[in-house]
Amino acid sequence: MNHISPLASEQTSAAEPWLQVYGSAHFPEWLAGQRLSLAFTTYQAGKLLFLGLQPDGRMAVFERTFQRCMGLCGDGQTLWLSTLSQLWRFENSLAPGESYQGADKLYVPRAAHTTGDLDIHDVVVEESGRVVFVNTRFGCLATLNDRASFTPLWKPPFLSKLVPEDRCHLNGLALDNGKARFVTAVGVCDVVDGWRDKRRDGGVVIDVPSNEIIATGLSMPHSPRVYRGKLWLLNAGTGYFGSIDLAKGRFEPLTFCPGFLRGLAFAGDYAIVGLSGPRHEHNTFGGLPLDDELAKRGAEPRGGLQVIDLRTGDVAHWVRLEGMVTELYDVIALPGVVRPMALGFKTDEIQRLLTVGEAGTL
Repeated sequence: MNHISPLASEQTSAAEPWLQVYGSAHFPEWLAGQRLSLAFTTYQAGKLLFLGLQPDGRMAVFERTFQRCMGLCGDGQTLWLSTLSQLWRFENSLAPGESYQGADKLYVPRAAHTTGDLDIHDVVVEESGRVVFVNTRFGCLATLNDRASFTPLWKPPFLSKLVPEDRCHLNGLALDNGKARFVTAVGVCDVVDGWRDKRRDGGVVIDVPSNEIIATGLSMPHSPRVYRGKLWLLNAGTGYFGSIDLAKGRFEPLTFCPGFLRGLAFAGDYAIVGLSGPRHEHNTFGGLPLDDELAKRGAEPRGGLQVIDLRTGDVAHWVRLEGMVTELYDVIALPGVVRPMALGFKTDEIQRLLTVGEAGTL
């Protein structure tokens, strides 16, 4: 039997759910066995969502509203979330053994850096503690600046200047040994919005320290991640999850997923991949190899998550979203978390939750 979790809005108690979350038969048991929960974003619906477990073992789904939320990273204690014009830091306010309305982690938005609309995609925290994000509008990697929208750190060598024109659609960022290392771009292009003409096979992976393009011929690549010594990514325009053979500069597909892929996390022997359904405006998702692959398999694109066994490439578990959420951007695993929640600004909970830190001295 599939597990179904209807979700009403945080603003209403309407009987008609705006979103239904379907999980495969043993997905909750997988969460329990891995001792983790998941968090993911949808900019299309402006929601940060959490998947955990209820006391009876069923899926627990929780959401909060943040306008155009996209990049997400965290370690189970701290979360970073990019939104339309801000980069938010959330902190878990619960001590070990404490709970809040049945949750064992309560993420409270403690700080917001106002950046303006930089179209921030992936966000990472380096080993040094520095936050680095993909500033897609300017086509660069950047960090926070107390007096400006951002501090530029690096741009691809083929971009002639730093301008807010989204020339190559830089989007993905991978850490390696605690530092920003690999990025993905949809195309090598130096004119405004030029990446759209490169969607089918113009995608690249760039090694940041050397400025070298290490893989080409990709279709809208997203979500590069280094895991167990391999560089994994989503060749989103084809629907394939796989890895990069660094010696040959070639994408090695592992698993086909029926949707436009964005968002990649790992847990043990498994990868968690985010899927998006079709988008019709601007034809961003249309005219790609993914269309042909879906037609060949008699499938329609769907929104949700798939859990892939890295040992076999098989889809071990899945989550399907039905309702107003059709596009996802990022997904992360929250290790050691059973049932996460977060506070937002559409209810008065954030006004009433008061916590006291350790005493200091004058």
